[in-house]
Amino acid sequence: MPNPAPLTELEAQAQPSQGPIAVLGAGAWGTALALLASSKGIPVYLWARRAEHAEAMQEERQNREYLPGAIFPEHLHPTADAEEALAKAQFAVVAVPSRALRETLRGLPKALAYVSAVKGLLFAENHLLRISQVIQEVTGVGRLAVLSGPNLAEEVARFLPAAAVTASHDPALAQQVQQVFSGPSFRVYTTHDVVGVELGGALKNVIALAAGMVDGLGLGDNAKAALITRGLREIVRFGVAQGAQEATFMGLSGLGDLIATAHSPLSRNRSAGEQLVKGRTLAHLETQKSVVEGIYTVKALHAWDQATGADLPITEAVYRVVYLGADPLGELSRLMGREAKPE
Repeated sequence: MPNPAPLTELEAQAQPSQGPIAVLGAGAWGTALALLASSKGIPVYLWARRAEHAEAMQEERQNREYLPGAIFPEHLHPTADAEEALAKAQFAVVAVPSRALRETLRGLPKALAYVSAVKGLLFAENHLLRISQVIQEVTGVGRLAVLSGPNLAEEVARFLPAAAVTASHDPALAQQVQQVFSGPSFRVYTTHDVVGVELGGALKNVIALAAGMVDGLGLGDNAKAALITRGLREIVRFGVAQGAQEATFMGLSGLGDLIATAHSPLSRNRSAGEQLVKGRTLAHLETQKSVVEGIYTVKALHAWDQATGADLPITEAVYRVVYLGADPLGELSRLMGREAKPE
C-alpha cells in the first residue's frame, strides 16, 4: 500500500490543533483509523492486546499481520501499554471484536470519552445491547460517539476516497471526531441519531452474510438485488422500532454500508456467507484471524427475536443456515413462499 500523500502547506495550516487519541484494537479497521488521523500529524497511540504484535509494528512500521504494506506515519505509535495509550488521549476509539469487548474494557484504564467503531450487537439478560451501551455499562463513561459507514479497511488504509458518519448526543464530541478523521480522502458527517448509526452498521452485516450465500449458490443479480432491497427494509423496520430515525438508514451507515458490504470481495461478512454455502463450517469462521461480526450479530438478533417476537425473516433464515446447518435453498424457498403482501 502506498504511503499517504503529504498535506500541502495550506492544508497543514488549515488542520485544527489536536491532542493525541488512542485506538484500542490493532486489527485492520483500528489500524486504518489510526493511519487516517496520524497522517494529519495527530499523535495516535495504537494499542495492541499482544505485546509481540505491538513490538512487530514498532520495528516494521506497519501492521504486517492485518494491513501489510501500509507504512505508518511518524505520529503513529504502536504500544501494548494501555496506560501509555490512554494517558493523554482526548478520546479512545474502540475497535475490538464485540465478543471480547467487556473483557477488554474491564482490563484497561478509563478514557475521557469513547468512540465506538465496532459494528456489532450483544444480547444479555433478555436485552439487545448496542456497543455504545456496553461501553457505558462497563466503563461508566457517558461521553460517547459512534463511527460507521461504507468503510472497507483495506481501501481506507490506501487513502482511497471514502465517507463515514459519526453520531453522538454530545455535539462537541461528534465535531471533535469529525475534525480528527476528516481529511483529503475521508469525509466525516455528523448526526445525533446514535441508535440509527449503530444499528445500520451492525444489521447490514447479517444481510451481507445472506448476499454472500446468494453469490455462493450462483443465484444471480436479480436475487441479490431483491435480497439487499428487502434486507434494507428489514433493517429500517427493526431500527425504527428501536427508536432510530428512518432517514438514517438511507445514509452512509445504512444503505451506503450495505452496498459496500454486500458486494465487495473485501467484505468479510459477504465472503463468510459465500464460504458457508460452499462447505466451510461455523467453527472455521470463528477461528479466522479477522472476526466476522455478522455471525455474532445474527445470534444476538435471533435471541431478541425469540424473546420479543420481532419480525425478522431474512435474519432468521441466516441464523438457521449459520447455526442450525439448514439448507440455504430450503430457506430461500421459505422466504419466497411467504404470504403475498403489498410492498
